Amino acid sequence: MNLDYVVDFPFKDIVQSYTTKDALLYALSVGIGADPLSPQQLRYAYEKDQCVMPAMATVLGRPGSWGADPKAGIDVSKAVYAEQSMTLHRTLPGSATIRAREKIIGVVDKGESKGALIYTERSIVDNETDDLLATLHATLMCRGDGGCGSTNLTQPPAHRVPETAPEKVLELATLPQQALIYRLNGDMNPLHADPVLAQKVGFERPILHGLCSYGFAVHALLNLWCDYHPARIKSVDARFSAPVYPGETFVVETWRDGQTLSFRVLSKERNTKVLDNGFALLIEP
Repeated sequence: MNLDYVVDFPFKDIVQSYTTKDALLYALSVGIGADPLSPQQLRYAYEKDQCVMPAMATVLGRPGSWGADPKAGIDVSKAVYAEQSMTLHRTLPGSATIRAREKIIGVVDKGESKGALIYTERSIVDNETDDLLATLHATLMCRGDGGCGSTNLTQPPAHRVPETAPEKVLELATLPQQALIYRLNGDMNPLHADPVLAQKVGFERPILHGLCSYGFAVHALLNLWCDYHPARIKSVDARFSAPVYPGETFVVETWRDGQTLSFRVLSKERNTKVLDNGFALLIEP
């Protein structure tokens, strides 16, 4: 990895318009509509009195495959997303034109045999009003780029999930075609659609997008603690622990302490943690 080039990567503003239809598609792609008679879910899956899923912010203003720039020197075949966080400053409108800007905020070198962590930040604003809508932070684990050197950023500690029994638990089933639906939000990586490619890189079949798992987790928090009111969600952080295969069932375990939630997500079929160290901040209604 070319550390100096990556840290000062020349990101450009991304201007993107989304419509009511796009917001409905995103909601369906993270499990909304599994109960088509639920008034709460219909607020996201039907344009009448429409609400927008808070986690839709994660698919807005994506900067494309910037890591594949040859000057960056990143081995993209060994790069995976390790963490995702989202802070919402306003409730997302039903349709809008947004402007987003990505930046690198630091690199932590874990060692030549362990890889490197790239920390990014994306600000999303309403293109017409300049109102800040959301701030996203993501961590990219570059398994083939250890030994590149670090910036002056210290790796933040992970949020500790309680060891007690969870207070509320929700199961959400994914569809066998879940990844094929979710990729229509903009992440067209063939790893999530092409069985031959998936097997070449070590998976038995195409895997679900990590951000789809994240969206399901936010869906569960809305269900369990917010009565599906989008304005109740202020922020959500989580670490990706293991891949998910479409068709598996998420088991979302949650704990509450005041206005903060802790959570983790397991694959029911494999009894494997797929999201961990989850932390969310709620806003009083």
